Amino acid sequence: MKKLLLLVFFISATVVAQKGERHEKIKALKIAHLTEALDLSGAEAEEFWPIYNAHEEKMHLLRKSEREDIHRLFKNGGLDALSDAEANKLIDKFIDIKSKMVAYETALIEDLRKVLPPKKIIKLKKAEEDFKRQLLKQIRQKRGKR
Repeated sequence: MKKLLLLVFFISATVVAQKGERHEKIKALKIAHLTEALDLSGAEAEEFWPIYNAHEEKMHLLRKSEREDIHRLFKNGGLDALSDAEANKLIDKFIDIKSKMVAYETALIEDLRKVLPPKKIIKLKKAEEDFKRQLLKQIRQKRGKR
């Protein structure tokens, strides 16, 4: 029994580590993509990355909260198990999360206006979208090969 528990523990730890490594790899690829797309000077990069990284962390926490709510919903019986009051509470929480995301995006742009020319801010938004599209394409290709 102890051996089985140890085996389950090691497998779980390996899966979590691989997921963390995959997240870090994607993050590194995104940094490289944005760096190339924006063509930041040394001074711009020095001011840009702390602002951008703080923004990304805030957005990550919001998306994580949203995913946890959805996971909890399906773990507890799905939509059919929700009362109207619970559904309304969940809707209000999603609206709050989306409002915070818009506020964070607005704050990011205002902060970046102090350190980057406006065209580079627009390039950033395009580069982020391009990166997402490219990443999704690669994921779909890998799933198609299985």
